[in-house]
Amino acid sequence: MSVLECNNVSIRYKTGDLKQIGLKDYVLKKITRNYHVTEFWADRDITFSLEKGDMLGIVGTNGAGKSTLLKAVTGIMVPTIGTVKVEGTIAALLELGSGFDPELTVRENTYLRGALLGYTKEFMDKKYEEIIGFAELEKFQDYMFKQLSSGMKSRLAFSIACLVEPDILILDEVLSVGDEAFKEKSSRRIKGILANGVTGILVSHSVQQVRDLCNKCLWLDHGKQIAFGPANTVCNAYSAFLFLDKAHKRLPKDEDELNDISNRFRIVRYIGGRERSHPEEFDYTVDFEETEPARIQRLWRIVDRLSPEERQNKLDEIDGVNNLPAEIDENDPANIKASVAIEVAQEEAEESTPPKKTENQPEG
Repeated sequence: MSVLECNNVSIRYKTGDLKQIGLKDYVLKKITRNYHVTEFWADRDITFSLEKGDMLGIVGTNGAGKSTLLKAVTGIMVPTIGTVKVEGTIAALLELGSGFDPELTVRENTYLRGALLGYTKEFMDKKYEEIIGFAELEKFQDYMFKQLSSGMKSRLAFSIACLVEPDILILDEVLSVGDEAFKEKSSRRIKGILANGVTGILVSHSVQQVRDLCNKCLWLDHGKQIAFGPANTVCNAYSAFLFLDKAHKRLPKDEDELNDISNRFRIVRYIGGRERSHPEEFDYTVDFEETEPARIQRLWRIVDRLSPEERQNKLDEIDGVNNLPAEIDENDPANIKASVAIEVAQEEAEESTPPKKTENQPEG
């Protein structure tokens, strides 16, 4: 049973209408026949559904309509066209910086923010030490909130927001707060919440973050739905769109084209990895100083020249070595081939590693 369904959701903004310009300007523009209303569709015909336990990643460049769609899902906005059906409670981590008073202390703001989220004082009393500890602000509890750095403020907001355990959890770029250590800690916290069967939606500009956390992905571009499907497939196609030059990048028009672009990008990543780990396999010198976009564009042209049979052989090679199950049942005959492939890959890695030099071993 679906816990979230979006059916042909479209959201329209108007500029220059009565609500925006006021009654006086509206009358004057009407009299002078200079009244014009401009329409802008932030999202158009968005359709997807999520089951219990799904984690959806939403990707797209700036202005794609990601945050607007989240506002429709959370009920902040009503779609102009279409419907949003939700089963259960929703908790949204959208604007982490809102709900704080700069003139109050960290301690006071913690209780204030909790009250705005609907928590009782008794609940906050029990959770206060946990919140401050997770935010790493033990030494700053009596500081004025305005004296904190932006990273400290975001850590506190994230720590308070993660107290909830709803049916649907919505995250809008909240896993990018703080330093790298805190990002890792916050990612573990979110994974712990999702492990309890919570359905999640993550908006992120980090494609790798979507790969790591999500099993489904929605790709938006200028308000239009480009693709919805398995996270790795959509992320591969989206990454190709980001890195390729105008002559090669394209938006997939159907599922077959989406899979084709995704498979080509898988081959690009595979060849790029082999170039760096086994440069002796190639009849050209690998430029390790090459930028990531330049490398992907170069490898894409190589993959473009492969025949369909050669591309399929590469995909079989990738599936045979790189995407093996983490745990192999040795008693299952179906896994014998996989076990052999693992041993071969390990032997190749050991052979490519130069022997360590002992202290008394002379150089040369």
